[in-house]
Amino acid sequence: EIGRAGEARALRFLEAEGLVLLECNYRCRAGEIDLVMMDPAARVLVLVEVRSRSRSDFGRAAATVSQAKQRRCSLAARHLLMSRRELRRLQARFDVVAIDPSTPPGGAPVVTWIRNAFVLC
Repeated sequence: EIGRAGEARALRFLEAEGLVLLECNYRCRAGEIDLVMMDPAARVLVLVEVRSRSRSDFGRAAATVSQAKQRRCSLAARHLLMSRRELRRLQARFDVVAIDPSTPPGGAPVVTWIRNAFVLC
């Protein structure tokens, strides 16, 4: 449930920044992309990994995007681009939206948008 709520919060945040949703939770055998979005101003395909934390005891949300997770996202992106011909002509980037609990507790979660967080591997 934390993951779904985090994705919904990330989606609202990115739409407020001008991005347009193309697809939620693109899945294939190799992996998943949480949000597939378009930056219409730059004509860039934005592949978003959303990471949420309900507590900060074990680090920040962005730190959980491991090399293995990046590899799975990359494989899913390759699959997406192979299956959606209209997206192949676009430049693409991987962004991370990290959602961490507020400090002090009780406030609104802190949303951090990291553009170009990692590259296709």
